Amino acid sequence: MSTLITNIAELMTQDAEHRVLRDAAVVIEGERISWLGSAAGAPAADEAVDAGGRALLPGWVDSHTHLIFAGDRTAEFEARMAGESYSAGGIAVTTGATRSTSDFDLTRLAMGRVAEAVSQGTTYLETKTGYGLDLENEARSARIASTVADEVTYLGAHLVPAGMDAEEYTELVCGPMLAAVLPYVRWADVFCEQGAFNEDQSRRVLQACRDAGLGLRVHGNQLGEGPGVRLAVEFGAASVDHVNYLSAADIDALAASWSGWDGAGGGSRTTGSRGTGQRGTVATCLPACDLSTRQPLAPGRELLDAGVQIALASNCNPGTSYTSSMAFCVTTAVLQMRLSVHEAVRAATFGGALALGRESGNDVDGERAVGSIAVGHRADLHLLNAPSATHLAYRPGIPLTHAVWRAGVRAR
Repeated sequence: MSTLITNIAELMTQDAEHRVLRDAAVVIEGERISWLGSAAGAPAADEAVDAGGRALLPGWVDSHTHLIFAGDRTAEFEARMAGESYSAGGIAVTTGATRSTSDFDLTRLAMGRVAEAVSQGTTYLETKTGYGLDLENEARSARIASTVADEVTYLGAHLVPAGMDAEEYTELVCGPMLAAVLPYVRWADVFCEQGAFNEDQSRRVLQACRDAGLGLRVHGNQLGEGPGVRLAVEFGAASVDHVNYLSAADIDALAASWSGWDGAGGGSRTTGSRGTGQRGTVATCLPACDLSTRQPLAPGRELLDAGVQIALASNCNPGTSYTSSMAFCVTTAVLQMRLSVHEAVRAATFGGALALGRESGNDVDGERAVGSIAVGHRADLHLLNAPSATHLAYRPGIPLTHAVWRAGVRAR
């Protein structure tokens, strides 16, 4: 079954050439993109969809979420808005609610959050464990996450549970708990931050998870300068997320991690193309979380200008960023982080794919790329109810998703 989407006013491919096509068309065959180009030269297909002069983007790739949870932290949010500072300790509230919720209800809640994200244009997403914080509940969270998300990350090292010794818990995270989640996860993460895991504990978690064959991510530099970025680069982590407080040395280290990648393009106001060679560590910015915690926004402009590849993600979670709106993140990046619309959209699509190691892949290797529109890539498409992507920032807060295709299937 093939579908032709035609009469596209603006097609923002986010491909290796950063192409933006006008009066364009795309053909979907099965779950893949089989053709794109001028609408006048489009081939025939089994069915046709008239885009009506709207803009078409890659589907959002949300590379950082925490969807496996129960409970409510409204009181914490209200207190923070009244002036209390954010600390990592609030995670314990969600842990208690999550542990007491049935498998059925945890799955139902997570599926609802995924559906909400898809309805707003997200077509590929990651989620983490981290609200179980004991062997049984972390394994349960990983199993449930593997049924609802595209990518699953082990975050047993989210917080040391109340009443447990930090060293003893770190050993559990690196040993029996890791073994229990391993069948369900592709990635591992650690909250390397004051009040969570220190440098030595974070290093042990990263080493154990790398030895187990998992890709690595790091929560780092959210509440102040610290070792998170340095550890992420040292271990070759795919991403370091939050990055609110960065020293010049942190930015230099992130930029240097991309020096062997031919798409790095340091010093440019345009992000790099799909590169070859040694990839570096993506800096994932979480602007919705920054606003909710009243932290300074991550320095996305400075990172891009230094040659660092960045991603935007929602950080959907119950305590500090209870939103799955990637459009809100893009809007904030443009209006407050000084990114161009093209840069912000790229960070929320190709950048997220890069952070998840899914920026490449084709018909030959069977793992199709996401986050960009090119022949052979997965047909993850987001049609806006607007003639250009600029409207995402030009009309902030307006729901602009008109239609969504996820792996070639129309989801909205």
